[in-house]
Amino acid sequence: MSKREELRAKRRRQKKMQALFTVGAVVVLSLLVLVFLAGPKLRDLLFPPAIPAVADWETAPRPNANRNSMGDPNAPIKIEEFSDFQCPFCGRFSKETEPLIVENYVKTGKVYFTYRSMGNWISQNIARATGRPEKSESRDAAMAMYCAADQDKFWEMHDGLFANELGEDVGSFTRQRLRLIAEKAGLDLDEFDACLSSEKYLQQVNQDYEDGVAAGITGTPAFLLTYTVNGEVRQKVIEGAYPFSVFQAEIEAILAEIGAQ
Repeated sequence: MSKREELRAKRRRQKKMQALFTVGAVVVLSLLVLVFLAGPKLRDLLFPPAIPAVADWETAPRPNANRNSMGDPNAPIKIEEFSDFQCPFCGRFSKETEPLIVENYVKTGKVYFTYRSMGNWISQNIARATGRPEKSESRDAAMAMYCAADQDKFWEMHDGLFANELGEDVGSFTRQRLRLIAEKAGLDLDEFDACLSSEKYLQQVNQDYEDGVAAGITGTPAFLLTYTVNGEVRQKVIEGAYPFSVFQAEIEAILAEIGAQ
């Protein structure tokens, strides 16, 4: 083969490679466009987002803990907290005020305290306000806490969820991250996975929400205080993450009213 023929052959090979490269680039670009037009679910499937690291936390003992309740079931005052793990004010109550209520009233047998969810409260409200599709982070976190209760780890999961709240519907409580939090809380992951994937506690989470709405609750955190005076059941609602002094005043007033001081 002459040098001229070799040069021509080389040029033909170069043109062929350039054509293949161009076709490949067009195919890849087309696939990327299709992926992003198809929506976030397909994008997340093909390009999974990074899972935020899970922070450590400490869980203080809860007296007479029984699933999502603590204290003496025969205590004169029953407090039901209606909350959402994506709610920063709920987290503040959990860290700052709840320990004081536990120390002063739950441990002393005056208050029986129960934590309940408000369903998919924050995710639902964000969807309504923005018009975006509703996510399930609030609901899934609530189901996860009840799954943890099956393993006597309710309060460990409760504290872990609040310790790892990053913002509203920003990936704090994806199924993958809930699993990491459950692992750090000491749960058996096979049992936890089976519980959460089956949505075993979806009905209970929805019932929490319905009971909260029926009690007149319009935001989180909110607290339903129930007590009995002369055979009459009475209730009070506190809405907001108030400091301990507010709860102390309400509880002391109720104790005086029922003569249980």
